Amino acid sequence: MKKVHNFNAGPSILPRIAIENTAKAVLDLNGAGMSLLEISHRSKDFQAVIDEAVALFKELLGVPAGYQVLLLGGGASLQFCMVPFNLFEKKAAYLETGVWAKKAIKEAKGFGEVVIVGSSADKNFTYIPKGWKIPTDVDYFHITTNNTIYGSEIRTDFDSPVPLVADMSSDIFSRPVDVSKYAMIYGGAQKNLGPAGATFVVVREDILGKVSRYIPTMLDYRTHIKEGSMFNTPPCLPIYTIMETLRWLKALGGVKVMEEMDKKKAKLLYDAIDSSKIFVGTVAKEDRSLMNICFVMKPDYANLEEEFMNFSKSKGMVGIKGHRSVGGFRASTYNALPIESVQALVDCMKEFEKQKA
Repeated sequence: MKKVHNFNAGPSILPRIAIENTAKAVLDLNGAGMSLLEISHRSKDFQAVIDEAVALFKELLGVPAGYQVLLLGGGASLQFCMVPFNLFEKKAAYLETGVWAKKAIKEAKGFGEVVIVGSSADKNFTYIPKGWKIPTDVDYFHITTNNTIYGSEIRTDFDSPVPLVADMSSDIFSRPVDVSKYAMIYGGAQKNLGPAGATFVVVREDILGKVSRYIPTMLDYRTHIKEGSMFNTPPCLPIYTIMETLRWLKALGGVKVMEEMDKKKAKLLYDAIDSSKIFVGTVAKEDRSLMNICFVMKPDYANLEEEFMNFSKSKGMVGIKGHRSVGGFRASTYNALPIESVQALVDCMKEFEKQKA
């Protein structure tokens, strides 16, 4: 198998053991004589999978009593409308920190008044807004903790006078989270958990059933809580990989250990960027993401962008091209990325700089 260093932003790198064990289950799930792809989701074999995935999720994230963990289809983008369907009665507040926050705001505006408490759009989302206040007359306050495209991140859990809802699609399990400070946490699986196709929702049950509107059955969180995430056929293969990824994370030592590993990877690359003669970071240093590290060529070297891209590809780097709305480069250093890959990218950058600077 060709050796590459996978910095894709999503779908992204997964633990090798999770991929290998999923591949085995695709051929034969636990000696059942059937593939994971064909076995009934109502069978005891798959029920054991989803039960273990949910149990590991609760254990590793420290989910307290009173919360439910759901594993659903539809992606985080479906949650942009499911959240207001279930929680929005009169008014909601949002923090605008990037494309995905904007998409969530767009959906919420279809339900009533939306207050944007802060925005970093004025500088193309290269920082996290400061000095904002959460209104006390809103039904909930929504944040996006990590901004995959722009490389900024909120890594603290703050107190909120209203139910706090967080899209943690791209940084879940990269740090300990005080779940009790949130009414709801959700996200797509295809960054730190598994393949595209599954969505996780952590929701405090007492916030549900408060809106006066009719909620379509499939969009009502209570439907999925009652049916244990199996009101309809769930995305079985992604859920299996989620289980395997969470097994891997537990074996490593859990979320605190993972956070230290992620910090070391990010520091290694950010230090290389900050000391470089030709590269420069694009995000305010205090708001830099540990998951998506964005940088560009300095103005005097801007004409070398394509040349570096080709050079990095020749060294086995995959997925470091920046999003089309930002340009430059983006190295996604998700949980499963080994520090050896980050070192290889740093070595690649230094070699190129030595030739050009």
